[in-house]
Amino acid sequence: MADMATRKVTLSLDEAAWSYAEQAAARVGMSPSAWIARAARREAVRCCAPEPGPGTLDTAAGTAATDEAEFTAAEEDLRAQG
Repeated sequence: MADMATRKVTLSLDEAAWSYAEQAAARVGMSPSAWIARAARREAVRCCAPEPGPGTLDTAAGTAATDEAEFTAAEEDLRAQG
């Protein structure tokens, strides 16, 4: 995936959400910040984003699709490991 510009923000998460994010990120070898960014993109495209088209979220939609494929592959690897 190409480097994307980042913006530092402060978020508040309940303890359970942070714990899930930390554990999931560790399982796929990512930082919690990168994992949360990926999850946010995927969820935004899944439920809320406008249809991709010129000047909209083509890049985000493509990134989310790539992320989803990577996530699925990582999940299958984890299941195969037991």
